Amino acid sequence: MNVFEEYALEYDEWFEAHKWVYQSEVEAVRKFIPETGEGIEIGVGTGRFSVPFGIKVGVESARAMAEIARKRGISVYESKAENLPFQDNSFDFALMVTTLCFLENPLKALQEIRRILKPAGKVIIGMLDEDSTVGKFYEEKRKECKFYRDARFYPVNQVIDWLKKVGLNKFETVQTVFKKPDEIQSLEPVEEGFGKGLFVVIFAEAKK
Repeated sequence: MNVFEEYALEYDEWFEAHKWVYQSEVEAVRKFIPETGEGIEIGVGTGRFSVPFGIKVGVESARAMAEIARKRGISVYESKAENLPFQDNSFDFALMVTTLCFLENPLKALQEIRRILKPAGKVIIGMLDEDSTVGKFYEEKRKECKFYRDARFYPVNQVIDWLKKVGLNKFETVQTVFKKPDEIQSLEPVEEGFGKGLFVVIFAEAKK
């Protein structure tokens, strides 16, 4: 049984138990969400990141997670990120949060995202930075966590290289979550760049 099928509710409840981590990540993502246009979230999960930004369309391969997202008002397509069920040039922007680390072929997924974006479409990727101090701690503890046991964390520069390969540019990054999640009791700052914070958001734009 896929862990995200079997423990979908437990996964969703993590955001309540770690509300300040979650809110800090939301504020980091918010920096790059366009004010207008139709967006989609790839790997929408239970909808925790689509809902704050009014994103109404998502893709999720785990049915149990998709069902929770649907209850939050999101139209969810059950499909893998590497094979998106949309025509070319369908969306103005695409959001992907802590999804790359679970994919079989991250580069193929990014190629698919580029394909479904309109000219000058935007990509916003939230990820756990392997090279950050807390990221190294996560990597050490990964095998003990049912959700991240099979994940593969990446450095930010690796993801930026992939984005360049699929035809994206105009990169910007912000970071947050500078302490271990269990230690965070208030909103974390959002700073430009990457290298210190566990959670990094990469913004990129499709080349016209």
